[in-house]
Amino acid sequence: MLPQEVIRTKRDGGTLAPGDIAEFVAGITTGAITEGQAAAFAMAVFFNGMEGSECVALTEAMRDSGEVLSWDDLDLPGPVLDKHSTGGIGDNVSLMLAPMVAAAGGFVPMISGRGLGHTGGTLDKLEAIPGYTTQPPNTVFRRTVREAGCAIIGQTGDLAPADKRLYAIRDVTATVESTPLITASILSKKLAAGLEGLVLDVKTGSGAFAAEMSMARELAENMVRVAGGAGLATTALITDMNQPLASAAGNAVEVKNAVDFLTGAHRDPRLEAVTVALGAEMLVLGALADDLEAGAERMGQVLNSGAAAERFGVMVAALGGPADFVERAEHHLPKAEIIRPVMAGAGGLVAVIDTRAIGLAVVELGGGRTRAADGIDHAVGFTCLAGIGADIAPDRPLAIVHARTEGQAKRAGEALRAAYRFGAVPRAQEAIYARIGAEIVT
Repeated sequence: MLPQEVIRTKRDGGTLAPGDIAEFVAGITTGAITEGQAAAFAMAVFFNGMEGSECVALTEAMRDSGEVLSWDDLDLPGPVLDKHSTGGIGDNVSLMLAPMVAAAGGFVPMISGRGLGHTGGTLDKLEAIPGYTTQPPNTVFRRTVREAGCAIIGQTGDLAPADKRLYAIRDVTATVESTPLITASILSKKLAAGLEGLVLDVKTGSGAFAAEMSMARELAENMVRVAGGAGLATTALITDMNQPLASAAGNAVEVKNAVDFLTGAHRDPRLEAVTVALGAEMLVLGALADDLEAGAERMGQVLNSGAAAERFGVMVAALGGPADFVERAEHHLPKAEIIRPVMAGAGGLVAVIDTRAIGLAVVELGGGRTRAADGIDHAVGFTCLAGIGADIAPDRPLAIVHARTEGQAKRAGEALRAAYRFGAVPRAQEAIYARIGAEIVT
């Protein structure tokens, strides 16, 4: 196999053989394929796409480029399950969902990522917890999954290393927005985690990567098909990101929101709807519930009994965080020097929110990155964010800003006000738009 011939075939719209894809991916892993060749391949796929069989072959080859985890030796008394979100603002679902599913009998080895651009990252949120280790030794990772039922960590160099190299190349060659490449990138890591079932949360709206419903559906359907082709039972929900999912956006503030959710101190309704629905899907895939209604009921039980909060606390302590984190989260989490309301300055019903602009405002506060190597400030962000349909008086706040300096607070407040529009609310704000399984069901 000559790399240039693989590139030529895909450049000209041809279909690649699985063996050629596997060799090319092996070359990406070892460095035998140059960055220029990998970039040319990515660009050819970007413009010409891939057939379903090609995408399955690419996903499996990237999975097999490194270690593929097996949980057989732990003799776990339940299925190994996971969820993946395409990202958004106030999307802290993973922090609650993993311990909820664990409390219901599943085991969740969740390999998560960091924020980049306007979206937040689960690992950045967890690193707001003092001592929490997102890159533990494999022995600690496995022990935590066994004892807590869940462990949320970052991708190690041993899992799908071809994806890590190819993504870095895509990131600087304007080839990120490709459905086959996104599919292979996401699923290769999930397949390498040794899962028995996977649920996808594909976001659409002003704060999502897939701003249009058509793009979100294409991505969701492709990922479900490819995962099935690679032997992983998968369903997907297409969910709304035309407003922040939680009423908090930032890192420490979203962790506090998650703790409040788990303990019952406060639960944002749309966030609860999405989290419970994803959990129900996971329980059905893992044969822990007979149907989605029973799965949703079970999710409610583990929440209201405190079992999910207990699992979260066990996970945090096992991965280096405080043993009393759930009980004293506010004491342990970092706080910004300036915490004050952002007044609306106008009144009426919130009709439209530029959700991406809110994410960028968090980045401007220091709570996100403009480059992958940037550090972040875990304390900054927004809380008490008003949602679509909220009735706001001019002297009432749209949110509370958490900032380090007066200048940052002022700029963030201005950006937040500019993100809101008042008027007639066009329709009921559904949190979940569609469900996609083995057969397309809406």
